[in-house]
Amino acid sequence: MQLSIANEPIEKVSADALAVICFEAEENETQQAAHVGVAPKVSDPEVAGQSGWLAEMRLAGEFTGKLYETIVLHKPQRIAARRLVVIGGGKREKLSPVELRRAAGVLVRSLKPKGVHSIVLQLPEGADASAVQAVAEGAVLGAWEADKYKSDPKRERKHVDTFVLAVNGAPANHLNQALERGRVIAEAQNLTRDLVNEPANKLTPAALAEAAQKVAAEHGLEYKALDRDAMAELGMGALLGVARGSSNPPFLISLQYRPPQTMGRDHLALVGKGVTFDTGGISIKPSDGMEKMKYDMAGAAAVIGAMRAIAQLKPSIPVTGYAPLVENMVSGDAQRPGDIVTALSGKTIEVLNTDAEGRLILADALTYAKRNGATHLVDAATLTGAIGVALGHYNMGAFTNDEAFLQRLLAASRIAGEKAWQLPMDEEYKEYLKSAFADIPNIGGRYGGSITAAWFLREFADPTPWIHLDIASTAWLDEGKAWLSKGPSGVAVRSFVQLALDWTQSAGPAK
Repeated sequence: MQLSIANEPIEKVSADALAVICFEAEENETQQAAHVGVAPKVSDPEVAGQSGWLAEMRLAGEFTGKLYETIVLHKPQRIAARRLVVIGGGKREKLSPVELRRAAGVLVRSLKPKGVHSIVLQLPEGADASAVQAVAEGAVLGAWEADKYKSDPKRERKHVDTFVLAVNGAPANHLNQALERGRVIAEAQNLTRDLVNEPANKLTPAALAEAAQKVAAEHGLEYKALDRDAMAELGMGALLGVARGSSNPPFLISLQYRPPQTMGRDHLALVGKGVTFDTGGISIKPSDGMEKMKYDMAGAAAVIGAMRAIAQLKPSIPVTGYAPLVENMVSGDAQRPGDIVTALSGKTIEVLNTDAEGRLILADALTYAKRNGATHLVDAATLTGAIGVALGHYNMGAFTNDEAFLQRLLAASRIAGEKAWQLPMDEEYKEYLKSAFADIPNIGGRYGGSITAAWFLREFADPTPWIHLDIASTAWLDEGKAWLSKGPSGVAVRSFVQLALDWTQSAGPAK
């Protein structure tokens, strides 16, 4: 999709659809206009000329201005576009980049099936760089579909080629930069969605490693991959224990970004769980819904997508992405409940449940990142079903050993339009993790499952400042949204990128 900012009056822009945003607050004004023939306040006079039609739609109850509601007028008068689309903006004072991002997605997703290939969206008065970036992201994200393997030939003809943002006044250079930043981030998020959407017979650990290597080659990142022998030599018993049941070999990959000029000692590591398929192992999962376990590598995919965007946007901090890649399968060689493995850190782990495998591979990856100079760690993982019970499908669960660091991440997430909610890490919860036979078990008891999983990871992250994002309930959409397709969401990519872009160096040496 080509994105641009309009340099001419919108009524002269030739497009399949011209879209404007109308708000709930103007409903009375629009209704009065229907009776007295006075146009309501719309940014462009030619668009305002259609107010009689809009007022009639208001009076008939076909359009109220509520968020993302749309109506279409074909062959509007005195406008070059073939359609005039009015989309609801809700209450004007509450319109934020979050709503603009979704509105752009709604326009693309609702108009694409109707053969619309070009869209112009007039942004509200006073739209700034954050609004431009959000709209660019929404348009690109809205265009993505999960139908790669469908053979319907009509699918290829239904796509939006151009999306133009009309901003009052001449477009400043910073608006063009915001447009490009939005495109880069959204395309990275769509790459993550592409990877998560791949079936496990196509995306093995080796195939995911190759995809990461391709990203590195295309965007100037340093790529490294440890194979089974290299990991065994280092002593990554936790990761290799999970991989034992699969005929597909495991890998631990890294993608490193080095900024043109660095200041300070900080080095951010992004770590993503990469289980390309999770049967649960010997502690096998129920068959109902197991087909979705191809998405158990969404954390690794988010890291790969974020590293692609980081390489293009060039923040000032060195960033390295790590992804332990395995399949958790059942075989005569598979890890058993009761097995004890030794992690890279030297800690011994009693495997009480082979379906709690993500924390095992992350344990070795976190230790490896620390050994390679990481001063700050953030991991993302589809780690626990318990996080969905606690937070539903709207917030990532956030855990930390460093409150100040977490606040930086939460601030970045708010700017990026992704929701995260902090859960407790009180010392008492650690009491749930006790083993009579090893240093630590890989599961706690019945209660606080997401918290005990985070505490397990903390054992391998401490004392380095660390954040864990549990994305198990947010990485996949069982039902599509008006602005986003059903399937993988690509969550955490935007937060990762924003954290790196906003980074300010620590005042002193890293902890």
